Amino acid sequence: MVDGSMDPETDSVPGLWRVRLRTQGPVVGVVALGGALGASVRYGASLVWPVGDGGFPWTTLGVNVVGCAVIGVFMVVITDAWAAHRLVRPFFGTGVLGGFTTFSTYAVDVQRLIADGRALAGLVCLGLTPLAALAAVWIAVWLTRRALAWRHA
Repeated sequence: MVDGSMDPETDSVPGLWRVRLRTQGPVVGVVALGGALGASVRYGASLVWPVGDGGFPWTTLGVNVVGCAVIGVFMVVITDAWAAHRLVRPFFGTGVLGGFTTFSTYAVDVQRLIADGRALAGLVCLGLTPLAALAAVWIAVWLTRRALAWRHA
């Protein structure tokens, strides 16, 4: 404090932790809940569309492209069209979509393809995934903005 006195609520380590827990605790909770939900849906996709031995990881590619497209739509909607509750973005954007998309599995898929002697397929996967994901975000943002502009016209 400016006058030299201490605020026991925020100037001590336990007090600071209480303040942070009160403000950040709900955010951490909804991110964890959303992440579990998103990862469960991704796991379900891998069960519905399994990749056979020696197959190209189309399911991982598809999940990442779809997830990135949804991220594009979501970010436009919550920034341009809808004043969402403060926990919506961490729950859905960070949690659900962060758990659903899987760039760590993409990296393992590339490594597996190369280790299996399928270097060309590994390189295709390595280049195609980020290009397709970025294109999906860009197209989704563009289409969503056009749809919102048309709706307001």
